[in-house]
Amino acid sequence: MSEMSRHAEFDSAQSPAAGCVDGPAAGSGGAAPGSDNVRRPIGVVRDVAGGTTHIVLDPQRLQECLGDADPAIAMSGQVASQIKIRVGSSWLLGVVRTMRQATQDEDHGGIVVEVDFMGEGDTERLTGNIYGFRRGVTRYPMPGALAHVATSADLRQIYASDGRANISIGTVHPTRDIRAGLYIDSFLGKHFALLGSTGTGKSTSASLILHRICELAPEGHIVMIDPHGEYISAFRTRGHLLDVSNLQMPYWLMNFEEHCEVFLTSSGSDRVVDADILARCLQQARAKNRLAAAIGKITVDSPIPYLLSDLLNILVNEMGKLDKGTGSIPYQRIKTKIEEVRADPRYQFMFSGMLVGDCMTDFIGQVFRLPANGKPISIIDVSGVPSEITSTVVAVLSRLVFDFAVWARDEETRPILLVCEEAHRYVPNERNSDGSSVARVLSRIAKEGRKYGVSLGLITQRPSDLAEGVLSQCGTIIAMRLNNERDQAHVRAAMPEGARGFMDAIPALRNRECVICGEGVSIPMRVSFDDLDAALRPASADPSFSAQWAKSGGEDTMIDRTTQRWRAQSR
Repeated sequence: MSEMSRHAEFDSAQSPAAGCVDGPAAGSGGAAPGSDNVRRPIGVVRDVAGGTTHIVLDPQRLQECLGDADPAIAMSGQVASQIKIRVGSSWLLGVVRTMRQATQDEDHGGIVVEVDFMGEGDTERLTGNIYGFRRGVTRYPMPGALAHVATSADLRQIYASDGRANISIGTVHPTRDIRAGLYIDSFLGKHFALLGSTGTGKSTSASLILHRICELAPEGHIVMIDPHGEYISAFRTRGHLLDVSNLQMPYWLMNFEEHCEVFLTSSGSDRVVDADILARCLQQARAKNRLAAAIGKITVDSPIPYLLSDLLNILVNEMGKLDKGTGSIPYQRIKTKIEEVRADPRYQFMFSGMLVGDCMTDFIGQVFRLPANGKPISIIDVSGVPSEITSTVVAVLSRLVFDFAVWARDEETRPILLVCEEAHRYVPNERNSDGSSVARVLSRIAKEGRKYGVSLGLITQRPSDLAEGVLSQCGTIIAMRLNNERDQAHVRAAMPEGARGFMDAIPALRNRECVICGEGVSIPMRVSFDDLDAALRPASADPSFSAQWAKSGGEDTMIDRTTQRWRAQSR
């Protein structure tokens, strides 16, 4: 018997006089009848605060639990494991955040753990199982209350679906058969973030979640911005695939701010002058379309088709006026840039002469999957987009999602999910901010999107480089292993208080494991993702240096093919 077991306080706590109930009522089901690990307590509550408690655990009892066939019991007392505390006839569930050995000043000789309260449930009279689990605490334990192991049967009740629409994505750690689900309405309705270091299985996990959403809602509307072309292979049969070869995004869909990003090259006071000139000329060019005459008053942001040749002609005419109030250099600067963009073959997906017609309805229907026709997700591969305008293209697509939802408020709601991979590139923190329009658009979606039925999904490997305000707007956080301490601290600050115990385990997560907390789950949980069929995985696997460097042959033709694509700037 350990020093703690000999301690009078713990001995009295284990006696029936202290409230320990023998038989099944003392613990949950899931273990063999009469199992000592289920019936006997493992510790005693020493002090209680608003959201946490300190419990003294018996080291000998923890050793006995280690050999239990129930993996949940075997994990008892370890960081991120669950412990239940007797409070009258109910159970209070907590998660272990920290552990330490008792100091010499503490005479109990036990292990002191800090436990975060998660919720409470009633005790089933015959079996002692937890049922009717709910988040929050109505009755706190008193010092001296008993702590018991949480069994797999307890966890099955706690993590059981409450009937809301959900998707199953894996199993709850440490069990092998308790399914982990995401409540789809809460998960998408209040945005989500998937965070994890490179190599942890982040892209495959994102594909798994999106595939399960597509299975649940084959007539859904999902737009995914894919900066590396990874997800094309994962959604060949279920998604509508777009890249620079077939995107055909009309340039006139850009608003004035996005036009400035593409057509203006100046900075400082010169940029103010150039922007004023471009605004006047752009509005005149839009006004020449017959749609403008039918609408009446239009603005420089109105998505009215116009010809680039009209814009150039207007620039030349304005440049020739004697009362223009400035020299000809700003006009010439803008004209040169427009001609350069129009002539560059890399920009043809956006500035082709074929895109001057009014194709806005068809473009929106195609990209937003309206109707979905069994392919609810559109994968937009922007890896072939020139780097100079990648942010602008993402800004246009993101703004179209939001603006469409705003102007469709009088119609039956068609919720749209916008997923951004490498999100820190588009909504960087203040330290890395470049003032781009895409950051403002995504920030606005994060703050206001749910009012209009727009959901935002952010996927990133560097949460510390992500705008803090945007991450805080994500109602559900899926955190995989994070190796960088700054990233860990950033995510820890965004997580609710009750999930801190799980957060401390994030550096030790295995590949394809995660901690999920927030609106999309009943309570925070550690999850092992399901395996995904090879045909449904993204093309994100790391190359094997040892295997590839052992091969030889065909290098000359490979270089020729690569050189041709390089020179043509086309894949």
